[in-house]
Amino acid sequence: MDIVAPQKITTFLMFEGNAEEAMDFYRSLFDGAEVISMSRYGADGPGREGTIQHATFTLAGQPFMCIDSPGHHDFTFTPAVSLFVQCESEAEIDQLYTALAEGGGELMPLGNYGFSTKFGWVNDRFGVSWQLSLA
Repeated sequence: MDIVAPQKITTFLMFEGNAEEAMDFYRSLFDGAEVISMSRYGADGPGREGTIQHATFTLAGQPFMCIDSPGHHDFTFTPAVSLFVQCESEAEIDQLYTALAEGGGELMPLGNYGFSTKFGWVNDRFGVSWQLSLA
């Protein structure tokens, strides 16, 4: 009998030159976040030297991957897929909302929408969409 490892699904974020900046920003917002592995493009490419060829990091215990795509794409992130964060306190949701909205855009300002006593939805400065909800 063959033992098969369980499938794992990991959020994969593709950037065009600012993956490390985004990863560092996200890690600054969540306790215990860490970089698991990271490789960079070298002088021989195919991406711009020093940018992220592939990185794995964690936020709140969840694994994420990111890269700096060596090519330009006519698409980016969309709010149709977002990262949902269940916040434990008002201080936490307020702090995350303020930090993530800075340089980005509000989709739903912090408020009571019936399904949560305090909820907000933002696109951060990198274009990644975040839904924040008070537990």
